[in-house]
Amino acid sequence: MTETSARGWLSRRLAKLTADDQTVDAEALQSDVASSGCAPVSTCRKGEVVTVTGRLRSVVYTPRETVPTLEAELFDGSGSVTLVWLGRRKIAGIEPGRSLTARGRFAAFDGRRVIYNPWYELGAG
Repeated sequence: MTETSARGWLSRRLAKLTADDQTVDAEALQSDVASSGCAPVSTCRKGEVVTVTGRLRSVVYTPRETVPTLEAELFDGSGSVTLVWLGRRKIAGIEPGRSLTARGRFAAFDGRRVIYNPWYELGAG
């Protein structure tokens, strides 16, 4: 190992040890995205059919006058997308902290990233 690469390794190690938990978690999630072959949320564009993976941060039932919705925020380390199931009050296994892979048409409204009625697969976590 050369002196330059040893210094680079030491700098990366030190950065990892001093990073906050959220940064370390985001890096781990980004690594999972890369190894799964899914698209990072930050690179998804409006109108594309995408497959994203990550961890659910929040799940909220929103009663509406017309159609109730279940909304879940999926975070992959690069950004978040809101998964919206129309007409649903609850879905077994959709809960905060759960790993999930979702596929659907990516939409963006008022700066909010959304996938409506996505196909999904629950992860082990």
